[in-house]
Amino acid sequence: MITRLRTKARTDRTELDALLDATRVGHFAFVDDAGGPVVIPTAVVRDGDRVLAHGSTGSRWMRSLSAGRQTCLAVTALDGLVIARSAFESSFHYRSAVLFGRCTTVPPDAKPAALDLITEALLPGRSAEIRRPTTRELEATLVLAFPISEWSLKVSDDWPEDPPEDVAAQAWAGVLPMVVGYAPPRPAPDLRAGIGVPASVTALRAAAAPAR
Repeated sequence: MITRLRTKARTDRTELDALLDATRVGHFAFVDDAGGPVVIPTAVVRDGDRVLAHGSTGSRWMRSLSAGRQTCLAVTALDGLVIARSAFESSFHYRSAVLFGRCTTVPPDAKPAALDLITEALLPGRSAEIRRPTTRELEATLVLAFPISEWSLKVSDDWPEDPPEDVAAQAWAGVLPMVVGYAPPRPAPDLRAGIGVPASVTALRAAAAPAR
C-alpha cells in the first residue's frame, strides 16, 4: 500500500502492464536463510498474468525463490527530469511498481516456449535467426514465474510545483523528457566476414530511435 504521495498511486492494471512491458530489469528482494536482506537485479519479461525471469540452475537465489520463498519484485522506468525553479522542487517523471508473492518454476515441457518469449521480448525476431537451445542448455536453465496478483504502482508525470515567489523569478522551469535509443551495433571481434547485421537488430534500433 502506498502511504506517501498517494496522489501518484495508480490502480489500472493496463498501466502496470505497460510499465512491465517497457522495463527490462527488475529487482527481486527477499530475506535469506541467515535472516539478512537480499536484492537481486535480473532481466524480467511479462507473460500475461505473470512475470518470467531466468538464470542458471546453479544460482542460489533462483533456487531459493523456486522453493516458494516470499519475495517482492520492483521495477522502475525513468521518463524524464522535472526541472523546477529550485533544487528542492525538482524531481523525476517516473513509473514504479512493486509486486508481491511467491515464484513457481516453469516445468521442463514449457521451458522452451518461455525462453523463446523472453528472447522475443528483448529482441523481437531473434529466435528465428539463431539455433535452438540444446538439451544440456535447457537443463542448466531455471525459469521462474512470478504471478501478477498483489501490486502497487506509482506514476509521477506532473509539472513543477513551484511556489508563487519562485514562479515570479527568472529561473527556467519545465520537463526534459528522457528517451531510449541504440547506437550503431558493434560486431564481435570473432565475427566471420560477410555476416551482416541481422534484421532483428536493425528493426529494434529503428523502433527505438527518438522522434524528432
